Amino acid sequence: QVQLVESGGGLVQAGGSLRLSCAASGRTFSSYAMGWFRQAPGKERQFVAAIAWSGDTTYYLDSVKGRFTISRDNAKNSVYLRMNSLKPEDTAVYYCAASRTIVTMYRYEYDYWGQGTQVTVSS
Repeated sequence: QVQLVESGGGLVQAGGSLRLSCAASGRTFSSYAMGWFRQAPGKERQFVAAIAWSGDTTYYLDSVKGRFTISRDNAKNSVYLRMNSLKPEDTAVYYCAASRTIVTMYRYEYDYWGQGTQVTVSS
């Protein structure tokens, strides 16, 4: 069992930056791939970024490549999402998730989810 708690969301102007954090419980955190998803009002939950348990492989949604960076610190049971050059279309609730796969961008392969943190980007 893994429990996930996101933090770091907020209101930022377009072009600004935020760093989301996700703290995980459990001693097996380092064996999980981790991902970030987002969901805007009235839309499906969308993959944003993923990182392998080892940290050596990452995947990104095309529209965030070059702006967002996912990273993890297994010693701290944490995963992060650094978001730069934010755009109004990045506004959504951002969710952290854990997967038993090596690394994946598919929502159905994630086993545990956090409650989400709101990110709002004003124009």
